[in-house]
Amino acid sequence: MSTNLSVNLDLIRKYNVAGPRYTSYPTALQFTEEFDRKDIETQIDENNKEATPLSLYFHLPFCETLCWFCGCTTVISSDHSRTDPYLDHLEKEMQITSPLINKEREVIQMHFGGGSPNYLSPAQIRRLGKNIHENFHFAPDAELSVELDPRRLTKDHIDAFNEMGINRASIGIQDFNPKVQEAVNRIQPKEVSDQAIAWIREAGYQSLNIDLIYGLPYQTAESFQETLNLALESKPDRFAIFSYAHVPWMKPAQKLFKVLPDPETKLEMLKRTIETLTSNGYTYIGMDHFAREDDELAIAQRKKTLQRNFQGYSTRGGADIYGFGMSSISQTNAHYRQNHKTLPSYYAAIEKGELPISKICTLTTDDFIRRETIMRLMCDLELNYQNLSHLLKIDFKDYFSNEIASFENEEADGLITSNSEGITVTDNGRLLIRNLAMRFDAYLNSSENRFSRTI
Repeated sequence: MSTNLSVNLDLIRKYNVAGPRYTSYPTALQFTEEFDRKDIETQIDENNKEATPLSLYFHLPFCETLCWFCGCTTVISSDHSRTDPYLDHLEKEMQITSPLINKEREVIQMHFGGGSPNYLSPAQIRRLGKNIHENFHFAPDAELSVELDPRRLTKDHIDAFNEMGINRASIGIQDFNPKVQEAVNRIQPKEVSDQAIAWIREAGYQSLNIDLIYGLPYQTAESFQETLNLALESKPDRFAIFSYAHVPWMKPAQKLFKVLPDPETKLEMLKRTIETLTSNGYTYIGMDHFAREDDELAIAQRKKTLQRNFQGYSTRGGADIYGFGMSSISQTNAHYRQNHKTLPSYYAAIEKGELPISKICTLTTDDFIRRETIMRLMCDLELNYQNLSHLLKIDFKDYFSNEIASFENEEADGLITSNSEGITVTDNGRLLIRNLAMRFDAYLNSSENRFSRTI
C-alpha cells in the first residue's frame, strides 16, 4: 500500500550534497578509453555461454529543437533526411552484434530512448521494428517501452510502435506553465499532452509514465503544485519527477538560464511533490520515481525483486543490457561498454565492421560486490546481512564493517534503523537514498568530477 509521506526539510538541507545517481556502479566516471578489444570480445563470448535474458536499448538521438534543460546526448536537426543513414547503421550494428548472441536468449525488456524516438516517421519506425524482430527473439510477456515527445506525435506514430509490440510509453511534459515552457524552449500546450495520452490509451498500452522536472526557471512552489494537480488528472501509472540538474560546464545551453528557483523554493517543490503524490495513491519508489500501488514497480519493491539499471528502476532482473546506437551503454556482469558519442565516430566504427565501442569499465570482484549492495539498498530500502552474505559469498558484516559503523549520524537523524540483522531505510531515508548509497562507493573520495546534488 502507498504510504502518505511527510517531508522533513531540515534533514534534506543537511544532506543535500553532490553525488551520483547510481544507474550503474562503478559510475560513468570510471569508464576508460584504454581497453583491449579482444578481451571485450572474449567477455561477450563468455557472457553468451548461457541463455540468460536480454534487455535491449536503442538510442534514437534526433530532436528538432533543443530543450535548454536537457542533459541527454542528442542531435538537434530539422533535416529529417539524416534519419535513414542512422537506421542503416543501427541495422548494421545489429548484424555485427547478433551473431555474437546466444540464439536461445530471450529479450524480456526493450527501451527506445533519445532524443525523441518519434522524430522517426511511422514508416521508419515500422522498418526498425521489422529489423529488430528479425535479429532477436522476444519473450511473450516482454516489457517494451518508448519515450515520446507529444509535440511531434501523431496517431500513426503510436500505431507504428504498437505494431512493433511497444506496450509502455513515457511522455515528457516537464511543466504545464506557459512561462516556464517558453523559458526552457519547450512550448507544449496541455491540449497537445492530453491528445498524446488519449492516443496511448486508445492503443491499449499497458502503462503510461509522465515526466516532470522541478527547479526550472520561473517555477514556484505554487506553480509546480498546479502542474502536479493537472498531471494527476490524467491518472498515469507512474511518474518520473526529476530535480533539474544544473551542469552548464557539461551542457552549455543551460548557461541561458539566468534565474533559477532558490534552494528553499526547490526543496518546497520536492516536499509538495512527495506529499501530493503519496496522498493520491502513489508509492514513492525512491529517487525520482512514483508508481501506483498496484503497478509492477510498487509490487516488485514490496517483493524485493526490484532492479535498477541505466534505464532507472526496472521489474526485469537478471538481464544483460545490449545497447545500440550512438552513446548507448551495454551492461554485463563482467563490464560496461559505451558506444561512440558522435555520429561520425559511431558511423566510422560500424563501417569498419566492428562494435562501435569508445569506452569500457571492467568490473573487479569488489566492484561487483559493491554494485549489488548499492542496488539492493536502492531497490529494497534495506540491507539484510545474512541474505547478502549468501548472495555475494562474503561475510557481509565483516567486509563492510567500516561502512556499517559509519552510519551513526544517519541513524541518529532517523534515516535508517539498524540491528544485528541489517539496516532498514526509513521514510525520511527514502528521500536521501543516494546519500546512503554513497557510503558504499569506493571511488567517490578519489573523484574530482562534479555531480548534481542529491536533492
